Amino acid sequence: MISRFRMGAAFSVWICLATAPLLAHPLGNFTINHLTKIAIAHDRANVHYVLDMAEIPTYQAMRAETPDGKMDAAQLAAYAATESAKLVPELQLTVDGHTRPLTLDSTRAHTNKGAGGLPTLYLTIDAHAGLPAITGSRARNVTYSDATFAGRLGWHDVVVAPATEPTRELTLYPSALIGSPRQTTSVAIAVAANGTTAVTVTPTLTAETSTNAGPAASQLRSNQLSDMLARGTSDWGFVVLTFLVAIALGALHALEPGHGKTLLAISLVGARATVKQAAILASALTVAHTIGVLALGVAINLFKGYFVPETIYPWITLVSGVVIAIIGARAVQKQILQRQPLAHAHAHGHAATHPHEHPHVHEAHDHSHGGHTHSHGPGHSHDHDDLEHARAHAIPGKAPLTFGGTVWAAMSGGVAPCPAALVVLLAAVALDQVAYGIFVIVAFSFGLAATLTGLGIAVVRGASWLQNRPQFERFVTYGPLVSAAVISLIGAVMVGQGFAERGMSTSPVVVSAITILAIAGYAFSHPFAHRTAEAA
Repeated sequence: MISRFRMGAAFSVWICLATAPLLAHPLGNFTINHLTKIAIAHDRANVHYVLDMAEIPTYQAMRAETPDGKMDAAQLAAYAATESAKLVPELQLTVDGHTRPLTLDSTRAHTNKGAGGLPTLYLTIDAHAGLPAITGSRARNVTYSDATFAGRLGWHDVVVAPATEPTRELTLYPSALIGSPRQTTSVAIAVAANGTTAVTVTPTLTAETSTNAGPAASQLRSNQLSDMLARGTSDWGFVVLTFLVAIALGALHALEPGHGKTLLAISLVGARATVKQAAILASALTVAHTIGVLALGVAINLFKGYFVPETIYPWITLVSGVVIAIIGARAVQKQILQRQPLAHAHAHGHAATHPHEHPHVHEAHDHSHGGHTHSHGPGHSHDHDDLEHARAHAIPGKAPLTFGGTVWAAMSGGVAPCPAALVVLLAAVALDQVAYGIFVIVAFSFGLAATLTGLGIAVVRGASWLQNRPQFERFVTYGPLVSAAVISLIGAVMVGQGFAERGMSTSPVVVSAITILAIAGYAFSHPFAHRTAEAA
């Protein structure tokens, strides 16, 4: 009775948490957001700089300052002074082409509560620069550039009074603008003799900073999971509920875009996999996803302020794309080669109808491969064709794609760690409950694996149903080749995306097209060489 009461109470707490507003940073756990407000007076320019760090960069910054990552008011004040001394030189102000150094007036820092009990950091800096007097009627040209945290995700803005900005100094981000955060880091200001200003804004749009930093619904749900973890292990009923919620959120998370679900389905069709292999494939993808979370968490803790977590994602996309493209290229080549023996056998049969100009005698001999017997006599008689012999070395479903390659392809497509799961791990580290956090992540991954396994089994059953239908005979025949081609295409697109996210100026479409040509060249190189040798 007491146990039911405690479980009911825990469930009620969960309902309250689920309906309460989330404390996670609205632009995402990785973001570093900064804003400058400039006011031009007759003899000086006043600069008000605001910095708003989300949970993960705050975690790194505070861990770099103190062993436990916790800072009291005095430590925050000391940090603000030290950090301001580093940031002010990166705020560049020029007047008529001459640099005007900023003088620090004041600085303040405090923390706010974020997801999973992790803090977010809020820092303000007030500085000024003296301006020369305006002579005559000539306008004064002032430029300002903010070079702080270049390339980091987040909201970056510069406004000049009397203009206003919509975030109330990075304390309230409008929902309508979260999907496209401002990316302005420099302005040019023409100051007339009467003090009026004309501002020219220079937006900064790069491959990394233009990425949508807004949190997805899955991230918000998983941030709720980190909030549940932050309540600790004192109530076992709530701990059990946390594990159940983790499983459910993992299952929902698997339905979100990503996690290689398309690649998983295509791979299963191409490999003509069994139900058991579908479960293995989904589990492998989930293991890769979990390892990615743990590895990134370890890197953040080891390198602290010297490691930029979000920069790893473009590299993961690029490397995964290369791996998938190679696997796809090899699969396409195998498909082409498996169709070659049919033409080869036909050529031999045709040649047998014509007399040779020279004696060409073969001694009859028998040999067997994998239980299949070949009988070779003077006429090259075969009990079965080479295509069936090649397929005998594939996986149990007579798969034209090797199962090992399929596993690597699926794992490469789902290795990118989930930011929300990363917050769960970092919250556990901050609370000195690492083992508990890892178990919660494993439960989350179990839900992910269950959904992906169900999807894999459905795909296998569907493919099996098609194979038993005569009207889909052509699909069954060419399905593996199409699957291999689609895997190659996915890899090529990921390579293009990876280069774009790394800031390459070349269009990702061009990079993907070049990759596709390279894949095609590799896939057809061996069959072409084989045909050339046969012709010789």
